[in-house]
Order: sequence, then C-alpha cells, then structure tokens
Amino acid sequence: MTIQGRLTNSRGFMPVILFFVATVALATAAAAQQQVPFRGNDAVGGIPVAPTGIVVPPLPDGPIEYQTAEGQDIRVVVLARGLNHAWSMAFLPGGDMLITEREGRVRLYRDGRLEAEPVEGGPEIRVAGLSGLMDVALHPLFSENNWVYLTYTKPLDDDGVVLTLARGRWNGSALVGVEEIFVADPGTRGASRIAFAPDGTLYMTTGGNGAQDPNSHGGKVLRLHDDGSVPDDNPFAGMAGHKPEVFTLGHRNSLGLAVHPGTGNVWQNENGPNGGDEINVLKPGANYGWPIISLGRTYPGPWQSEAFWRDGMEQPVVYWTPSIAVSGMEFYTGDALPRWKGDVFVGGLRTGEIPGTGHLERILFNQDMEELRRESLLVDLRQRIRDVRQGPDELLYVLTEADDGALLRIEPGD
Repeated sequence: MTIQGRLTNSRGFMPVILFFVATVALATAAAAQQQVPFRGNDAVGGIPVAPTGIVVPPLPDGPIEYQTAEGQDIRVVVLARGLNHAWSMAFLPGGDMLITEREGRVRLYRDGRLEAEPVEGGPEIRVAGLSGLMDVALHPLFSENNWVYLTYTKPLDDDGVVLTLARGRWNGSALVGVEEIFVADPGTRGASRIAFAPDGTLYMTTGGNGAQDPNSHGGKVLRLHDDGSVPDDNPFAGMAGHKPEVFTLGHRNSLGLAVHPGTGNVWQNENGPNGGDEINVLKPGANYGWPIISLGRTYPGPWQSEAFWRDGMEQPVVYWTPSIAVSGMEFYTGDALPRWKGDVFVGGLRTGEIPGTGHLERILFNQDMEELRRESLLVDLRQRIRDVRQGPDELLYVLTEADDGALLRIEPGD
C-alpha cells in the first residue's frame, strides 16, 4: 500500500488527481535510486548493508563541557575504559558498581577505577548475536540479603541458547551461590532488562518470536516474584493457553525498563525495525501490537503494517521515526542537575540506520506525562549508548557499547 493509500484509509478523501501525480512521482523517483547492497539472500528478506563513511573519534582524555537546551550546563568525564560491549550497571552501597559485559563477564568499578579481573562466580553464558550476559539489578532489600540478579542467554546442549534469570549473593568481591530461578521456553532469547517494582515483584523483558502468542514467553514482559515464582495476581494466572508469567505482550526487542518514581508504573522501551522505536507504559494484560501494528518500516523499505493502530492494542507514549536504536532508560529524580529533574533519559545506539550516530536523548514531559520536547546530547562523541543510570550521588552514568567501551559520568558544568 502506498503512503497515499494509508492516508486515504485513515483520514478520508484524497483527490484522485493528487493521488495519480504523487504515484507517478514516486515511480519516477524509484527508477532513479541507487542499488543498495543487502545482507541475506535478497532485498525481500535481507537487511541493507550499513554505510561506513563516519569515523567514530576516540573519546578525549579530559572532561568535555556542554551547554544544553534547558540551560543545564554539564561536564562529561570518562571514568573507565576497556569495557568490552558493556550492557548494564548497578550501584552497590558505598558507590561501587557492578557492570556486565555481553561476553559473560561481570566487572567491578571500585574506588574510582575498573578492576582488571572480572568478578568470580558468574553464570555460564553463551553469546548469541547481540545477546549474552545482559542486565544486572540489586534486590530492593540488598542491604539485608545481598541478592544480585542477572539475565543472560544460557547455553543448551544443541549449541542453542535460552533466556535465563539467575540470582546470587554478593560477598564484597565475588558472586556466590548463583542459581537459575527462571528459564524461559526453548527458543526464547533476545534482549532482556529487569526492574523491581515498588511491590517487590520483578519485571523481565524477553525477545524472540511469539509476541502475539499468550502461551509463549517470546516478545513479552514477564512479572515474577523475587524467587522466580509467579504472582497469583498476574493478569493471565490460571488462564488456559496463557503463560502465567506474562504481564504484557506484543513487544519486539525490549532494551529499556524503568519504574516511574511518582506512580510506580513500569515503563518499557523497545526497538522497532526501520523506525518505530517506542516507550510504553505497561498495563496488566495489555497488548502493544508487535508485529500487527508498528510505526516503522521493514528493513527493505515497505511499511511493517498497513495500519498504525488497532482497537485493543496500546499506543506508545513516545516513538522515534527514524529509529535511534533505543537502549537503556532512566527517570532523573536528583537535584544535582536541577533543570533535568523529572526528565526521561534513553540511550541511542545509532540514528536512521547510520553507524556512528549514537547519542543520549532527554525527553521532557508535562504533568500528564505527555511529551513536550526532546533533546539529543553527546552527539559529537558518536558513541553507541547502551545504558544510562542515575547514581547515588544524583549524577548520570552512561555506558558506551564497543569493543573498547567506556563508563562516562555527567555532572554539572562550571
């Protein structure tokens, strides 16, 4: 269906002559386009080969000063280098930090430096595409029980993987007693974030196929107790043909999860295909549409779906077209950066399918949590931003995703 056809279907009458002229113009333009190489067998099912014209500069040694749109001057400091495809971070009491690397290592940032050796005691993982060791989170009562939670792709006997949640105790220098507490259905893989809600339940995102199948763990947000068991008040608990762990369905590739500090609602973000990245507010049992509705195109170019909405399916509160490959998410609640208080921050891995265009984005909402404006930050660094978190010092911490990635801190400028 052409763009004109989509507009006609959703917005009413369009003059026939305008439709004809536009269609001819599109056909003429298409005949003059370059032939773009694709990965895969053909342009129908493949992905366009990304261009390589932008060179990503090395991060500078010294602090970087920025002026920003709200008048919040900032300084960006490189705290640590040498992180290999860092994925997530969690702050320990006292300011130390656990950082996960996709290849399976848990790293310790202590006393202002990155420890050279990985933390001992982590689970066995297998890297599968962009998945491996992913999120890390502390139990809400960490000061009492020392529980640390990890999501990762667990190796299977047939060289496959399956998405798994484990927990272990932090003894001050290592993880001990790590055990699996939830293993998804075979075939469930992809990105996974975790977050604890105010009631102590644990939310976990999954990738993979089956987003519209309520009897599959794939393409869902799950809700679990802290031991991996199923809460009795989950929306599909006790329903035949439904996985009891499922809280929401219809998700594509969820790379951000955060709890709103005022309402306690869980917010989730996910990658669309070529466009259509989203931030969603999760509602029990709700369907977020993938792959039936989407605001993005397939990688070869056509629209993912013939409609942008459907009755009974939720719409995002924020979306991106073109895509920024959204990853990580944080509500800023501190006073150290006062002009950003209440704003949402997300990382971006690349914009519009162009490598070397990663950055951090800030989104300002009104009192009804409706988007007012957004700002792109750290654009000149050209880094893939995998995660962003607020530290106990009320500053923002950012992980870059690369073979030689870095931990950055955003603090007030002079």
